[in-house]
Amino acid sequence: MTTSPPDPPPTGQTRPGPPPRGRWRLELADVGDALLSLATTALGLGIAIAVVEDVGVPGAGPVIAAAAIVAVGDLALRPPMLLLARRAGAGGALLVGLLAQVAIAWVALAVVPGIVVGSAWGFVAVLVLTSIVMAVGRWLWGANDSEYVVADVLRRARRHARRTRGAVPDDGSMQAGLLVVQLDGVAEPVLREAIEAGLAPTMQRWIAAGTHTLEPWWARIPSTTPASQAGLLHGDSSAIPAFRWWDRELGRLVVTNHPQDAALVEQRLSTGDGLLAGGGTAVSTMFSGDAATSFLVMSRTRAPGPDGTGAGLGPGPAFLRFFASPFVLARAVSLTLGEMVKELYQARRQRVRDVLPRISRSGWYVVLRGVSNVAMRDLNTSLVAEAVVRGDPTIYVDLVDYDEIAHHAGPTRPESLRALEGLDRVLHVLERAIAVAPRAYRIVVLSDHGQTLGATFEQVEGRSLIDTVRAFMAEPATDGVSTGSGEDWGPLNALLTSAFSSPRAVLGPDASPEATRARSGAELPDVVVVGSGNLGLVWFPREPARLTLEDLQERWPGLVAGLAATPPVGVVVADTRERGLVAIGASGIVLLEGDTEPEGDDPLAAYGPRGRADVVRAARLPNTGDLLLVSRVTRDGHVHAFEGQVGSHGGIGGAQNHALLLHPTQWAIDDDLRERVGGDEILVGAEAVHAQLVRWAAAAGLRP
Repeated sequence: MTTSPPDPPPTGQTRPGPPPRGRWRLELADVGDALLSLATTALGLGIAIAVVEDVGVPGAGPVIAAAAIVAVGDLALRPPMLLLARRAGAGGALLVGLLAQVAIAWVALAVVPGIVVGSAWGFVAVLVLTSIVMAVGRWLWGANDSEYVVADVLRRARRHARRTRGAVPDDGSMQAGLLVVQLDGVAEPVLREAIEAGLAPTMQRWIAAGTHTLEPWWARIPSTTPASQAGLLHGDSSAIPAFRWWDRELGRLVVTNHPQDAALVEQRLSTGDGLLAGGGTAVSTMFSGDAATSFLVMSRTRAPGPDGTGAGLGPGPAFLRFFASPFVLARAVSLTLGEMVKELYQARRQRVRDVLPRISRSGWYVVLRGVSNVAMRDLNTSLVAEAVVRGDPTIYVDLVDYDEIAHHAGPTRPESLRALEGLDRVLHVLERAIAVAPRAYRIVVLSDHGQTLGATFEQVEGRSLIDTVRAFMAEPATDGVSTGSGEDWGPLNALLTSAFSSPRAVLGPDASPEATRARSGAELPDVVVVGSGNLGLVWFPREPARLTLEDLQERWPGLVAGLAATPPVGVVVADTRERGLVAIGASGIVLLEGDTEPEGDDPLAAYGPRGRADVVRAARLPNTGDLLLVSRVTRDGHVHAFEGQVGSHGGIGGAQNHALLLHPTQWAIDDDLRERVGGDEILVGAEAVHAQLVRWAAAAGLRP
């Protein structure tokens, strides 16, 4: 074992200890911060008032006075708002913060002599335009567009640092901290491509300076967010055979981006000693990792934590920093609308240029992209920055921007790579927060899986997977349920289900009547078909146990052979009565749990050195399908998702299994955790990454 102790921070620098009590000292830097904030707000207000016809002002003096009232009003209202947020939670923080922003801005424009507001619409226009002008101004100035979101947090932290006497020297005596940032769906080769293209300068700087090392790890089947995140946070993903699955014991479909189901899954796999046990914080994850504090965590949205507390979106005061900061929410809403317009333009550009393969990018996805890539990202950045300056020992956040766009545009399409540029800017902001934190944080950046390009199964075959199954059963009218994509809606639905006290998804495919029926368990369908990327699972729910190949042959003689011969399908896996698992391809068959040679062509040859091991593990997971299907891998390395995604993950083939791990160079990966994949020795499975993270945390003194 080669675990290295955490590298000490550079000597000769100081970090803040706890802020002193009962002491307030005005310093020159404080005055500078205040004047810069005042000037920025005044400039934004001035330009907005000049543009909006219903609002007028005779000169610069009233504008500066209004900006000063905004600043003073924010400071005056913050204490009572924090008290209300503590009592009302995240939903209350949103409402209180929104009302406070509107009230402060209204008072500022209404009480200052000389400013004339002709209508409520004029006031709203000034509020929105001011936020946009301030965002554009920061961009022209060269500032990171995410910095404005956490500016208040950073100012408070810097003030605490300046006012702390006897600051703790960075000589190793400072307590360590660990920040884990998950870039959802980013494959290791895709990140390298983005770095080469100059789209990830922060991570490029870390690698060039030698502080961090980038390497791949293998995401096993099912290469989905819930499975990988369960392994990363809890060290066990065995309870998750796909993104959604039929649970014979419950008699219904389990969907991991539903709060109640996420809580059920976490209850099955948690030992109470997850990665974030001992005071950690989880932000926008599917499972909690046994964190003491959680924000927007799916499994905690409707169910309390192990100690009986923690149900909901998280503590209200942390949300208040985002919702109540002047013009931040208005900026987020404005830029969210801008992101939606950008999506409509980029989707049209794909159609006009006839970019192939492609899928429809209309409907609710336009809203999802806008909300997730701006509002949710800004909120997550604010929550993580708060946790960092608060000094939480271990923090884990999932950023889904890239994954969502790549599903609809393609993993290496320009808009997908541009999403990585935005995520890199978030890392830069968090790096600045760490510089004023009361702990010596180290950043680990990882992904849960990658994505692989390819036309969908339905585009290639001309019909859906469930219709194909029905056809080969020779029962085209059989009662069936089919579910597809819905993973991207998780963080947004976590917010909505809590805000509206709904036990089910509010938006997205899993809110459809068919998906709701499958989850209810009221009536068992004849067949359930689920697509998780290019992994397809088929169940026959009216049977009390998994059907074997022999059972299937007796009931539907053409089903297995027909599916195996379907061009977009690469392999069909079934269990047998006496010979174990068998993999069946169009021109060959192989027993998987012995040393037998394939008969004909090896159906797993196209899936690489991990193909057999991954398929065997997936086919033996509890609640796995009666049949497992994996799409073929084309000569170009493309796969065919069994759901409506041009960039997909969940099975095997292409870059979807090549996840990334960017870690401090002085934190070496232990040799005993590595396995050989082709010619490389890498971590295999999210459980191995979890084990390494736990060892690093223990070496840093963050775990017993």
